[in-house]
Amino acid sequence: MKRTHLPLNGLRVLDAAARHLSFTRAADELAVTPAAVGQQVRALEDTLGVVLFRRTTRGLELTPEGEAGLAPLRDGFLQFEEAVRAMQAGQTSKSLTIAAPRDLSEKWLMPRLAELARRDADLRFALVSADTAPDFTEANLDLAIHWGEGTLGHEGEAIESAGMITVERPGGGAEAAIAWPGCPDHERATIRVADAGLAIDAAAEGLGRATVPELLAARDLAGGRIVATEQARPSRRGYWFIAPLPQWRQKKVQALVAALAL
Repeated sequence: MKRTHLPLNGLRVLDAAARHLSFTRAADELAVTPAAVGQQVRALEDTLGVVLFRRTTRGLELTPEGEAGLAPLRDGFLQFEEAVRAMQAGQTSKSLTIAAPRDLSEKWLMPRLAELARRDADLRFALVSADTAPDFTEANLDLAIHWGEGTLGHEGEAIESAGMITVERPGGGAEAAIAWPGCPDHERATIRVADAGLAIDAAAEGLGRATVPELLAARDLAGGRIVATEQARPSRRGYWFIAPLPQWRQKKVQALVAALAL
């Protein structure tokens, strides 16, 4: 069944004017001018084809037609408020769906999510592997992490990092260059692997040297599994938190981004 178009602004003005029986006091409540209240009431009367108010020597009073619709109107506004609260409840929930590249999830994201979960037992995470640009129109995502030079047209912020770093097995390994899609000199590399995480693992096994995001290598470097052959150097590419504006505005997303950025 086709729904009737509801003149919500006019109905809101009607409610305020009926409660105060004064266009001036209704205007004060709604932060508009009395003239604007009068215009909204006249437009609503034209739309409905009824007279809602009459001016008398005692002031403004509702007509029987206006009085007849007032109770269900106010019930409707209460239901609108309940609907808004129900929709906003999702912002305070602690269940999030996150898309990220597999290697970032393994080496950076999951350890941090585990620490957050230890601190807050109500947190719930669903992780989705996304090695290409995430499609928010098809996936029920709250947040994605993307490797590149920007936010892909979404809202977002860069994850702080020292840039790129070259690593190898402690004590040295083979001289071969280990490459992954998106790294420098990928086509000329001796050994190619699917992602930067596998490049780190290959370097740790002594297969060669890999130039990878410092963010990804940090835990393996700290644990002594690999060593750096030089200082990290800045890179135009990096990891970004991204989401369309409605998802980005969610309190739970902003809280997660702030916690992960520490």
